[in-house]
Amino acid sequence: MSRMELNKRQDEILEIVKADGPITGEQIAERLSLTRATIRPDLAILTMAGFLDARPRVGYFYSGKKKDQHLTENMMNMKVRDFQSIPVVVKESLSVYDAITQMFLEDVGTLIVVDDQSRLTGILSRKDLLRTAIGGTDLEKIPVHMIMTRMPNIAYCRKNEALVHVAKVLIERQIDALPVVEETEEGLSVIGRITKTNITSAFLSLAENHDL
Repeated sequence: MSRMELNKRQDEILEIVKADGPITGEQIAERLSLTRATIRPDLAILTMAGFLDARPRVGYFYSGKKKDQHLTENMMNMKVRDFQSIPVVVKESLSVYDAITQMFLEDVGTLIVVDDQSRLTGILSRKDLLRTAIGGTDLEKIPVHMIMTRMPNIAYCRKNEALVHVAKVLIERQIDALPVVEETEEGLSVIGRITKTNITSAFLSLAENHDL
C-alpha cells in the first residue's frame, strides 16, 4: 500500500517541470544546484506516481496529475488486510451470560460466533445481548446460538477488499464491525475483524500524511 507524500524537493521539481517542461534531468538538477544523480530517485518516484512523464531525448513533462488525485488513489488502495484487528470469537455453545462478560472484558461491541470447526456461523451485537438480558430469562442457560444473527444475514468482508467499501457497508447497515473471512472447503474461516475504529484510524493516518 502506498502512502507516499511528496517532499520539498519533489514539490520544487514539479513546479520547475510545470513551468518549463519538457525539460531534461540535467537541466532540472542545474536549476536546483544539485547533481543529476542526486535527484534521480526523486524523478523516479514522481514518474512512477504519475506526476511526470518522461520521453527519451525530450525530457520530463508534467502529466497533469494533481495531489488530490494522489490522495484519492491512496485512499482507494487502503485494504482491509492492512488495518484489520484480531477477531474476538466465541463458540455457539457459550452462554449469553458469559458472552456479556466476554464483551465487557474485551471492550468490543460485536462478538463473532463460530462452530466447533471455527467456521463463521453468527454475530452477536450489544443489542442482541441487551434484548435477551431484559427478557427476565436465565442468561446462564441460554446459548448464544439461540439469539445470534445467523448466516446468510451476516455482512462480512475479505482481506483484499478496499477499506472505503467496507466503511460504506458499516454505515449502510448501521453496524460496528465486520468479520474478515477467507473461504475454505469447510466454510468461512474467520481471520480478523474490521471496525469503525480501525477505519477511522486509517483515514486519520492518511489525512496526517497529506497534511489535511
